[in-house]
Amino acid sequence: MRMPGVVLLAGFLLHSAVAGGTLNVREIERQRIIAAADSFLSLEPVTITAFKSPRTAGGLHDFSSDSDYWWPDPKNPDGAYIRRDGMTNPDNFVAHRHAMIRFSIHVGALTSAYRITGDKRYATHAVKHLVAWFVADATRMNPQLLYAQAVKGKATGRGTGIIDTIHLIEVARAVAILESSEALSGTAYDAVRRWFSDYVQWLMTHKYGIEERESKNNHAACWVMQVAAFAQCVGDTAVLNYCRTRFKEVLLPRQMAADGRFPLEIERTKPYGYSLFNLDAFATICQILSTPTDNLWHFTLSDGRGMRKGMEFLYPYLKDKSTWPYPKDVMYWDEWPVRQPSLLFAGLGLGDDRYIELWKTLNPSPSNAEVIRNLPVRHPVLWVE
Repeated sequence: MRMPGVVLLAGFLLHSAVAGGTLNVREIERQRIIAAADSFLSLEPVTITAFKSPRTAGGLHDFSSDSDYWWPDPKNPDGAYIRRDGMTNPDNFVAHRHAMIRFSIHVGALTSAYRITGDKRYATHAVKHLVAWFVADATRMNPQLLYAQAVKGKATGRGTGIIDTIHLIEVARAVAILESSEALSGTAYDAVRRWFSDYVQWLMTHKYGIEERESKNNHAACWVMQVAAFAQCVGDTAVLNYCRTRFKEVLLPRQMAADGRFPLEIERTKPYGYSLFNLDAFATICQILSTPTDNLWHFTLSDGRGMRKGMEFLYPYLKDKSTWPYPKDVMYWDEWPVRQPSLLFAGLGLGDDRYIELWKTLNPSPSNAEVIRNLPVRHPVLWVE
């Protein structure tokens, strides 16, 4: 049986009334989503057990990845890797990450198609993926990230690897919708929720999770975003309250400057892309955690910093990237922006039509792998009525 807390929390802000009228997200998304979902109906689930990293210290059911910006040392090719910030090593092992992104895209599209049409074929096939990833003994993933973003010669896994599971956010979002369709049976539903509950516990208590929580940049925001999404899926109100406090007392004070920019992202070698990514994370946190009595969209620090300031800073550069006053990103400059969820969520949360109108004009289905990797919220029908 679905937890009442999940229904309540998932329901708040799931509306499409904006200042200038009504936004029909289902109609905007219908053609794109149905085409994608139809193409996915014939495709079977593929989990991490289909791929084995040649260097991982983990087992068959352990998610593994190599850290992106680490490369062989030209002075010592067989030794420990060295870091080149912003430059992705194409030879790193990322098959598990790609499998998880595929999982997220398939479940997100199939569940959205069910929500749009009511056709249970979509829900049934989405549940097939959930069972493969979280329930079936032969193919499930262990609910921890001990071996993510490993670095040859330095670490078999790191806390920074937790950011790889941002692609489970929309999977968690889909669970309540699929359970209400009756395609997700009581036993399977309980097992899926248990997986997310176990993963939240690991994120809250393991040293990697604590290290990631205490990081200073987008990694800390993504930790809160993930923990909030997964706690909402299982109805853990204590963890949800903790995440709200973390947003107000840690993320905003540490990361946002007085003018709304994110200095720690701007100082990176991809300042534009990282700024968009962090704003999307902040906006998704607000979308997940806001309640009628605690609306994070309107929360501000004593000096006025809050989501309105963050949106006001980046909106002009989302509208016209040529005005960006900082260095261009060393990679993927031309691929941004796309249909950023911050625009949709802030347009609704702040009642600002400008953000919605810009969101409509941007690409909803990017094909660049790096852009897809940094866009974990791709299916607005899961989030907005």
